[in-house]
Amino acid sequence: MRSLSPRVVAIPLVSFVLASGVTAFAAGPAATLVKDVRRVHSDQTTTPVPRKDKWWSNRQEMINANVKKHSDTQLVLIGDSITHGWEGKGAQEIWQKYYDKRQAVNLGIGGDQTQHVLWRLDHGNLDGIHPKLAVVMIGTNNSGSNTPEDIAAGVKAIVDKLRTKVPACKVLVLAIFPRGADANDRLRKVNEAANERIATFADGQNVFYLDIGPKFLGPDGTLSRDIMPDLLHPNAKGYEIWASSIEPTVAKLLGESS
Repeated sequence: MRSLSPRVVAIPLVSFVLASGVTAFAAGPAATLVKDVRRVHSDQTTTPVPRKDKWWSNRQEMINANVKKHSDTQLVLIGDSITHGWEGKGAQEIWQKYYDKRQAVNLGIGGDQTQHVLWRLDHGNLDGIHPKLAVVMIGTNNSGSNTPEDIAAGVKAIVDKLRTKVPACKVLVLAIFPRGADANDRLRKVNEAANERIATFADGQNVFYLDIGPKFLGPDGTLSRDIMPDLLHPNAKGYEIWASSIEPTVAKLLGESS
């Protein structure tokens, strides 16, 4: 297995405006505050289930409607609130700069875990589209209740489902973004351990792995609030770092560059 690069997160949902002016999306406190709860059986992360929130159902329906309008999409971005946040104030302009020309579709929902993404992919998020590339960044919302092995298994299940449902689509799996103030953050450590396993899914032909986490960090491993004001969700500066860091790989996998 190999990685592409050396190690170089008007809809009826809860939103809050970060210091930068970027609106971050959340499904209530669980989307940003993950408590230390009992570890659950590993099947949880790989068993597709919907969420019961009405706003979540509305968001799911909105995504499906948007997918129908973009039958020519080349690119989909799949994830949780960190991906959902591309629609927030301050990030929209960056999305337009990098992704409008590709008819990209945002398949992010705040608060989602791997099992929720799995359900969505079977219930309309991919219907009628044949993207060339799917960018996946998911798992941070599992880090409070699942082991790194479980989280990686959930990501693997998503990759496998994409390979089954849209077999011509390449999959770029991003390492789960760093969170917390520094390298001692407990949930960051869980994510880092999950990333070590997720990296092994890359085959260099259909599935690729890219870790841009260090781009968000200082030399000492600290995460600045100038990039992620709540130490989890990027602001406009963070979204620019994200887009610019993956752009060479995205362009290559879309066949736009050699």
